[in-house]
Amino acid sequence: MKIVGFERDRQLHLGVVEGGEVIDLQAVDQNIPADLGQVLARTGGDLSSIADAAKKAPASARVPLEGIKYTLPVANPGKIVCLGLNYLEHAKEGGHQKPTAPSIFMRCTTSLVPHKMPIIRPLVSETLDYECELLIVIGKKAKHLTMDNAYSCIAGYSCFNDGSIRQFQRRTAQWDMGKNFDMTGGFGPWMVTADELPPGAVGLKIETRLNGQVLQSDNTANMIFPVAETLVDLTQAMTLMPGDVIVTGTPSGVGHARKPQLWMKHGDVCEIDIEGVGVLVNPIEDEKKAA
Repeated sequence: MKIVGFERDRQLHLGVVEGGEVIDLQAVDQNIPADLGQVLARTGGDLSSIADAAKKAPASARVPLEGIKYTLPVANPGKIVCLGLNYLEHAKEGGHQKPTAPSIFMRCTTSLVPHKMPIIRPLVSETLDYECELLIVIGKKAKHLTMDNAYSCIAGYSCFNDGSIRQFQRRTAQWDMGKNFDMTGGFGPWMVTADELPPGAVGLKIETRLNGQVLQSDNTANMIFPVAETLVDLTQAMTLMPGDVIVTGTPSGVGHARKPQLWMKHGDVCEIDIEGVGVLVNPIEDEKKAA
């Protein structure tokens, strides 16, 4: 099942994608929250009620997928936890040894941007880089997970473009500022429920295309810290909650490691393509000066 956030009549809506149509869940039942995170919190991660609502949807609840205004698949994630250096060749191209533990940083919600909306290159720096990444949506509260039950908290998966301002990421040992410029993190186009993919989303082709040129291409099987290990490690420290998202790192081929370096610029179009999940598309625009 593909669950999508979108805007209709200036209101947030949640839908189920079926072929070329979206079933507007609020048109089926106004009691269904329009934020997937709220649905997951209410149901403990059980999305069967969403599937049931979609099955009984009248024709009037169906809208064409083409032309909808996408919003984030999770409208307001409580935590956005990101991994760095999670593919060996990417670690090497950045001058790092193979890490012995996951490198963790956080993003804020103002850094996110949905499918088809522009990623913004800021006024202060031209060093806007692309990073294709698999994103995990947490379905239920989780703490002290084990390798035996780690997958039980996963609601589904999405695509992420960890747009990074390298000048600011690399100016200190802390990466967070370079990872949190407004509207730099593409997220979408939808969430694919976990039952549609292999356990842990292992074995999926993942790639970045910029203006149609393939710049990153790898497989999620090559993560240094796969999904289960990552969730076990994180939940030693933090309680994961419904609607939290985990971004699992990027493979090699990023712009800052190229010679010459390659930065995204105004007019470019960046695509993140993950097998079985979808294609996240974001045009690139320059930030406008404040009035």
